[in-house]
Amino acid sequence: MSDPVGIILSVAYLPNIQYFSKLLTYPEILIEVNDTYQKQSYRNRTTIYGANGRLDLVIPVKRSSDNTTKTRDILIDYDMSWQQTHWKAIVSAYKNSPFFEIFEPELKPFYKRREKFLLDWNLSLLDALMEMTATEIHYKKTPDYVKVPPENLEDFRETIHPKKRMQQHDDTFRPIPYFQVFSEKYGFIANLSFIDILFNEGSQAVYLCKNMRKKGN
Repeated sequence: MSDPVGIILSVAYLPNIQYFSKLLTYPEILIEVNDTYQKQSYRNRTTIYGANGRLDLVIPVKRSSDNTTKTRDILIDYDMSWQQTHWKAIVSAYKNSPFFEIFEPELKPFYKRREKFLLDWNLSLLDALMEMTATEIHYKKTPDYVKVPPENLEDFRETIHPKKRMQQHDDTFRPIPYFQVFSEKYGFIANLSFIDILFNEGSQAVYLCKNMRKKGN
């Protein structure tokens, strides 16, 4: 059987490298926006390499009491100054990385603007990352919830998850080590947010991510 021509992914905040390896190598991309929102997922969190190792950045959100809100309808909660906290963490983690000064002006404005919906925030950041890397990726949002994807679409909605017990095996992804600022302290940490490889490797980030996809499985 030939490789699927497309993929379906969940929404993600500053997606990780596994996510990007798929965005960069599949011609057809669907992003699921009509699923029931799941807490403790990458929909509202990302992971970076801080001075003390792995560091999760979580966007506070507002949900209905019965937990049936669709991802597309999730509102961001601005009662706490999470944008300031996230940006300070990013600066602290990457200010000494080789390419931080190049990409900082493109990313910083997002942490001062307010989007009403989590979906709009995540997709606008995704679009910005594509612009930073001069990458053309064409994705579509699902018009309705995709219960059973067609055979030509590979489903990674539940495969890419921050909780190990929730992750599904992905034999199409193989992490490739690259330079990281704090690796001498804690070693190489795989599959962090795409900004980790972007700030550390610059234009090579796209090439490396593409090569982390294993084909022919």
